[in-house]
Amino acid sequence: MATRLSPVLNRIDSTLDDAVARLLDLLAIPSISTDPAYKADCARAADWLVADLATIGVKAETIATPGHPMVMGHVDGPAGQDTPHLVFYGHYDVQPVDPLSLWNNDPFAPAVEATAKGKVIRGRGSSDDKGQLMTFVEACRAWVAEHGQLPCEITFFFEGEEESGSPSLVPFMKEYKDRLKGDVALICDTGLFGHDTPAIVTMLRGLMGEEIVIKAADKDLHSGMYGGPAQNPIRVLTRILAGLHDDQGRVTLDGFYDGVPELPADVAAQWEALGFDHEAFLGEVDLNLPAGEKDRSALEMIWSRPTMEFNGITGGYTGDGFKTVLPAQASAKVSARLVGTQDPHKIRESLRAYVEANLPADCTVEFHPHGASPASVMETSHPAFEAARNALSDEWPNEAAFVGCGGSIPIAGYFKKIVGVDALLAGFGRDDDAIHSPNEKYDLECFHKGIRSWARILDAVSTQTKG
Repeated sequence: MATRLSPVLNRIDSTLDDAVARLLDLLAIPSISTDPAYKADCARAADWLVADLATIGVKAETIATPGHPMVMGHVDGPAGQDTPHLVFYGHYDVQPVDPLSLWNNDPFAPAVEATAKGKVIRGRGSSDDKGQLMTFVEACRAWVAEHGQLPCEITFFFEGEEESGSPSLVPFMKEYKDRLKGDVALICDTGLFGHDTPAIVTMLRGLMGEEIVIKAADKDLHSGMYGGPAQNPIRVLTRILAGLHDDQGRVTLDGFYDGVPELPADVAAQWEALGFDHEAFLGEVDLNLPAGEKDRSALEMIWSRPTMEFNGITGGYTGDGFKTVLPAQASAKVSARLVGTQDPHKIRESLRAYVEANLPADCTVEFHPHGASPASVMETSHPAFEAARNALSDEWPNEAAFVGCGGSIPIAGYFKKIVGVDALLAGFGRDDDAIHSPNEKYDLECFHKGIRSWARILDAVSTQTKG
């Protein structure tokens, strides 16, 4: 198969300037999904993608939603060949650019810049996610240019609301799930591990959020007159929060670890080979020692272990100066990152039961839920995963690894839950790309090698039979 891949890679190399020009054209469209003032620009970006896909023989269309349009396109695989059906997802909307004063140049006047570390593509959306989306499109363009067709059946699915919470996504996927049901979904919205190590994300942590509000007296009280006999909601709340972890860093909630798997030996070996330096990782934020579970490595804690964290706490007087009061109420925002088959709803119930069981007389509690989504664990036994890992290893200096992700990427879970398809997440961003921040960039090397990487993956995966 190397003979059919070589001319594709050569074309990618020789036409890189043209690919960059197309990306700059897309980046110049201010498709900020959160701001209604840019609604027309989001539609313009969707139309741009439909027109661009048409140039490579993909029949595509925009489909209206209550928010910004979706883009869907499809191309059949080679006639008479039992190739897999791939579904590629990306998003064309971008984050707002505020504060504009911190940008060195207009965020929607993208350009290639020379830096001390090499050339970069500068502009909002260059890394998240227009640049990454276009790595796949450009790989497909090179395949069509060399062979007259794509090597397998592909559905293109581009969203315009990812940066604004994806309010239209779930209803859309439910309505169009028959068109999205391939053998595997491809998502390019992640990054490299380190500078030159490609990664396929196979574990995404879920998330459960809960706000706890504890109330006591019907008004703030003078601490000199009531301190002692009156309940203090801050003291009650902090005692309850402190009890959620033991001295070993483990969460104490009943049933919290139900469904938490141990890391498979082969995956553990891959992670060990990555040489993750927790001292350097923590040192970047002026910390030294890992907290959390004492018997787990920092990388395990980020990728494959659940957490219970406190994201905000309020109560009493917090302004300038001093005010000696016992507050009438205190509140905390608590979130749990989940792995394996942990049930976010059962964990919420367990958290509420724990709080209520430890609530003293004269206090009441209110709970306000803030989302609940389970973890996503990809079935890496599907042959596409190992084929893609080997293909990435052939392109980059270091061998590709199956990795976890400490955050949550809902689209991967939606593919699994709604469509019944595992998602293969491979991206080429770097940690210093400043996504969501001023002066966002995408290394020209990452754009170039990202295109080559997808070409290799298409070559490797398209030789597999349908799942």
